Amino acid sequence: MSPNLPDFAVGPQRVVCLTEETTEWLYLLGQEHRIVGISGYTVRPRRAREEKPKVSAFLSAKIDKILALQPDCVLGFSDLQADIAAALIRQGVQVTIFNQRSVAEIFSMLYQVAAMVGQAEQGLQRIAAMQAELHAMQVAVATRVAAGARRPAVFFEEWDVPHISAIRWVSELIGIAGGDDCFVELSKESLGKNRIIADGAEIVSRNPDIIFGSWCGKKFRPENVAARAGWDQVAAVKNQQLFEIKSPDILQPGPAALTDGVRKLHGHILKWMDNDMREHSTP
Repeated sequence: MSPNLPDFAVGPQRVVCLTEETTEWLYLLGQEHRIVGISGYTVRPRRAREEKPKVSAFLSAKIDKILALQPDCVLGFSDLQADIAAALIRQGVQVTIFNQRSVAEIFSMLYQVAAMVGQAEQGLQRIAAMQAELHAMQVAVATRVAAGARRPAVFFEEWDVPHISAIRWVSELIGIAGGDDCFVELSKESLGKNRIIADGAEIVSRNPDIIFGSWCGKKFRPENVAARAGWDQVAAVKNQQLFEIKSPDILQPGPAALTDGVRKLHGHILKWMDNDMREHSTP
């Protein structure tokens, strides 16, 4: 063996991913062979569900099944998985829990995971491509604003009963995509219970131009939103600007939100801005 190369495997070889974002990222990096277990909620990429055993939900995991897979690394997300992490650590398993809540923190997590599996350079290239696309979105928005377009007020509903507003990375992506989060002051609250808007009248009073729904896996029903008492006066309802962004595309704090999720936000917002500009420029 070359003296310039280590005589041991670089990075973890048997990885369990307790959430979807690390699974998707490892597949994108071409490192799916390292994954030996995934979350039962994983849908991206689709083939992962067919190829990898499902060993966890979000708040619970099959500890015995994970141990049987003999992982040399378990990747998880947030303080909500602290109990799972603690149980595995007590069994001598290496566990890394990321707690990314912002766009910058998501990018940091992606780089760290790429470096862990010896793909730092590829990771940086992919991150640079994602950041370039986000910058292009900001340019497209700025061009329209310079031409007289308004930025729409956006309400992102993460849950319907009770109403829960956008978490931080979603709020930031709304801003990048061209909108202004109606409840940006709540976005830094990491727990959903702290982003509850108890009185729907408060949402009505902020009069969002666009409403995005992503009900954590439950199908978004625009007709139910439109039928809420008093909501018929909301601009988004009057103009039929009610759209679903599927949870795996935007509520996953990983590649999905930074690609498909924000693209869908951006597409709807640009159409709104273009329509609004045409309406206000008509003599």
